[in-house]
Amino acid sequence: MITLAKKERRAAETTDDPRWAAVVARDHEFDGRFYCGVKTTGVYCHPSCAARRARPENVYFYTTREEAEEAGFRPCKRCRPDQPPLVERYAAKVTQACRLIEESETTPVLEDLASRSDMSPYHFHRVFKQLTGLTPRQYAAAQREKKVREGLGGGNTVTAAIFDAGYNSNSRFYENSNSILGMTPSNYRAGGADIEIRFAIGECSLGSILVAQSDRGICAILLGDDPDKLARDLQDSFPRANVIGGDADFEQLVARVVGFVEAPGIGLDLPLDVRGTAFQQRVWKTLREIPAGETTSYTEIAGRIGSPNSVRAVAQACAANKLAVAIPCHRVVRNDGALAGYRWGVERKRALLEKEEGAETGGEPSA
Repeated sequence: MITLAKKERRAAETTDDPRWAAVVARDHEFDGRFYCGVKTTGVYCHPSCAARRARPENVYFYTTREEAEEAGFRPCKRCRPDQPPLVERYAAKVTQACRLIEESETTPVLEDLASRSDMSPYHFHRVFKQLTGLTPRQYAAAQREKKVREGLGGGNTVTAAIFDAGYNSNSRFYENSNSILGMTPSNYRAGGADIEIRFAIGECSLGSILVAQSDRGICAILLGDDPDKLARDLQDSFPRANVIGGDADFEQLVARVVGFVEAPGIGLDLPLDVRGTAFQQRVWKTLREIPAGETTSYTEIAGRIGSPNSVRAVAQACAANKLAVAIPCHRVVRNDGALAGYRWGVERKRALLEKEEGAETGGEPSA
């Protein structure tokens, strides 16, 4: 009979092993690197297995499938650790489906895509989303939006760009044109001409800070050491827009953003002009749900948006964020808690987290 002390020692052996963190996070990146045998069920699994997590005293780690099977464990029927990873099994079929969507004049129906991939519609939909981070319909919408941008940028008329991208009517596109382009199609085609963007640059404990606003809301919050470079970065985003310096009232808005940087506890309730792909929008929305003073990992974000295999794409979406602090990508860290890269520098990321920690505890930021 196993004593309580033995159980506690066995549990400690498991939780002290670095691999346990990957199991807790259900991190797909470690699938194939090691396997987990569960004594109570007699099966071995991938670290990312969605089955109910076993108690640590019942978990054993193995480097290979053969080691786990020699120890008497059989493969889990849920995560199928004896088969190639999902990406390897279905990457070619999903890639083929993506090419079909991209090359079709109209969006293929789910049943046709699934049939060409030799899968049921339900299974195909689930696999496609796991591998791309988007549903087939969302992927098709993103491709249409991309074609419109390319058509307008290439000099096509607005009508030609809309129909060439696969929209059945002008009205269908115009219903969502602002969210797709951030402006009217004619203004987008002209490189942002006639769009007015006000901005101002201030100073805070993190260096220089630029805040810009379109008629839809705050469209950029940039951090850096060189105010001139920040202004050039903004101008490059809208080469033909009317970018003008803000007046005294606008500078009060910048002061609110600076105040939030210095004292995160006051909150920042401002309308935002958020522009990005469908996938980026999902990531950024999830980032805004992370409370101040807390952090999460790229893997956890990928899981929350229903795309656990898109950890790298999540990191890229964080790097593409142009709204520092308003979309808090600084609250995303590695699985081990270490600070990963940050568009505006790791030291600024550390400083922001320390300020939020200080605001939560009611004291000074930790050293």
